[in-house]
Formats: sequence, C-alpha cells, structure tokens
Amino acid sequence: MTRFVRIAMSWHIVVNSLKIAAVVGTLLNLVNQGGSIWQGEQLDWGRLLLNYLVPYCVASYSAARNEIELKDNND
Repeated sequence: MTRFVRIAMSWHIVVNSLKIAAVVGTLLNLVNQGGSIWQGEQLDWGRLLLNYLVPYCVASYSAARNEIELKDNND
C-alpha cells in the first residue's frame, strides 16, 4: 500500500491528475450545476468539490496502477 501511495503522490502523476481533474471537473460542474451557474444561484459546494475530486482520484489511481504494472512486468 505504501508503494502505491508513494507512486500516486509522485510529481508527474499529481500534475497530470490535476490537469485532468481541472478539465473533467469543469465539464462535470457545467453538466451538474449548469442551470444554477447560468441563473446566478447558489452553488452546491459539496458537489463542486466532488466534481473535481473524483476525476483526480480516478486519474491518480489509474496512473499509479499502470506504473506499478509496468515496473513489475519489467522486473
């Protein structure tokens, strides 16, 4: 588990995951809260946070698993 966390927190994975989360999270926010945004209503901040957190976690998990698999296959 510590190996996975160490790899998932490596600089290149964090940066790439943040980029993915920024794009996907923005699109999800537009889909999920677009009406509220355009009408100037109060945003659901919990939903907003999850719209960015979930893509970050998915991207980090996928990249870390892929890197571990590549390293294990090369050893």
